[in-house]
Amino acid sequence: MTRMPQEATGKTGRPNPQRSKPERPRDRLGRPQPWDAPNTLELEDFDALTPERNHELAREHFNAGRFFPAHEAWETAWKQARDTGDAELFKGLSQLGAGYVHLLRGNAHGAVTLLRRAASRVGAYPAGHRGIDGPAIARSATTEADRVERGELRPGEEASVRPPRV
Repeated sequence: MTRMPQEATGKTGRPNPQRSKPERPRDRLGRPQPWDAPNTLELEDFDALTPERNHELAREHFNAGRFFPAHEAWETAWKQARDTGDAELFKGLSQLGAGYVHLLRGNAHGAVTLLRRAASRVGAYPAGHRGIDGPAIARSATTEADRVERGELRPGEEASVRPPRV
């Protein structure tokens, strides 16, 4: 008797009503906090929104310096846009947000890796696509990664980041 594999669920599967979302308290950089700590990070229900609305919210969050919510919104848009021409764009933008989160959390390696991955993906989209300038964002992300590698930008919560406008 052949068993059919079950459809993936959870974080690695496509968004669905059973998808688990962390409800643990988080700080402004998305770091999990003790269960009894106050939650200082409120996130929209990105799974309930369209990819277009998630992209809009992500841009608002990112341009306001709220990189973790931007990352989460773009990550959801990426999963919603699987099998479309925008999947790689949203994946790259999600990596851009995550790169800045890692930078502010003090993780130089993670920041450089994700900023470079973001630049590679987002830079493939022309200026004006989905309202962003892909090549300009890619140049900015690469510049920030270079600054970290040269020691000109020290990762941490007080880092003087120069994120692109998206």
